[in-house]
Amino acid sequence: MLSGLESRPPIPVRAEEAPGWIDSGRGRTHGSLQQGNAMNQITPFVLDVPQAELDDLQRRLANIRWPEQETVGDWSQGAPLAKVRALCDHWRTGYDWRRCEALLNGLGQFKTHIDGLGIHFLHVRSPHPNALPLLLTHGWPGSVIEFLKVIGPLTDPVAHGGRAEDAFHVIAPSVPGFGFSDKPSQTGWNIKRIGDAFITLMARLGYERWVAQGGDVGAFVSTAIGVARPPGCLAIHLNMPLAGPTAEDRENLTPAEEASLAASAEFARTGQGYSAQQGTRPQTLGYGLVDSPVGQAAWIYEKLWAWSDNKGSPEDVFTLDEMLDNIMLYWLPAAAASAARLYWEGAQGAQARGASQLELPVGVSIFPKEISRPSRRWAERRMSNIIYWNELDRGGHFAAWEQPDLFVQELRSCFRLVRPA
Repeated sequence: MLSGLESRPPIPVRAEEAPGWIDSGRGRTHGSLQQGNAMNQITPFVLDVPQAELDDLQRRLANIRWPEQETVGDWSQGAPLAKVRALCDHWRTGYDWRRCEALLNGLGQFKTHIDGLGIHFLHVRSPHPNALPLLLTHGWPGSVIEFLKVIGPLTDPVAHGGRAEDAFHVIAPSVPGFGFSDKPSQTGWNIKRIGDAFITLMARLGYERWVAQGGDVGAFVSTAIGVARPPGCLAIHLNMPLAGPTAEDRENLTPAEEASLAASAEFARTGQGYSAQQGTRPQTLGYGLVDSPVGQAAWIYEKLWAWSDNKGSPEDVFTLDEMLDNIMLYWLPAAAASAARLYWEGAQGAQARGASQLELPVGVSIFPKEISRPSRRWAERRMSNIIYWNELDRGGHFAAWEQPDLFVQELRSCFRLVRPA
């Protein structure tokens, strides 16, 4: 059915050849990538955050002006004061950014210009020559940090108890406006445009046969790629499929579908304030989050509680360091407004919608604490070629981050169905 993988590897590059640091957005230049190269060149990117930036963060954390404690005994008014204090105390006294920095640099980071923007991405090649290239796209309030636990098992399955024939080359870009990708300076960077940019990225890396995966924003991007049906993309996998019930479906709901709609209604009632703000006034929000580390931390921390499969606290799922690694990928590049602006772009009607017909082969994994959990029959109205469907017993919105073993197994099981013989 599908032709084999192209054996030609991407242009080999070494991360240590081009040290650099991205502009923080605060009017300072911290060095740059190699200059004078062709705009389509892939350039190694090495993080080396100036100590002055980290010292500035420490000063801000030492001088937080705290609000009073919430008047309830739960999270219903937002992240509790005691929990946010504990997170920020650890940020100030126990957290080591250089550890995360070294980890990212060790994996291999790169940048390339596509459609006028510098796109940052992790690129980790498998030791197995027949590995399948895999594009992983993160969401909000996540980053490439979401994938750190799965890169090893995906790229080197044998070293993690798996089989060589399940190996992937992993490409994990930072969505424009997020992390260390450039920030759009004009409107128009919607989901379709991001999907097109990532299609270009995969071609530029030399991959002629590949697959894509995503949740949250990444689900929209992967769906847009699937709808575009670029010649090289064999299939996509989603852990947040974009589908909902028709009027006819609503007249004959199963118990699971009723539960899904009830959860969606509760989310609409109590959980969508962030989306309304980011979709209408991202610039106003950005002033507070870019200037205040506790503001940025709390804005993300509350979602890690609300959207993960935990027993009452995000610390049930993530370590403090893991959460702060992700928060730092918003704080260091001052990305709160630029990341939120993608919601504004979506509000303009330019996003890839669930209504788009998806004919490319697609696999779906439903985690029980995901925000949106459509049934297979709902999805089949939008996706005519579902090749894999599984509903799991644990995990939430941040599937790769929360349940890395299950996530890896889901991708292996799904993409075995399109790998060349």
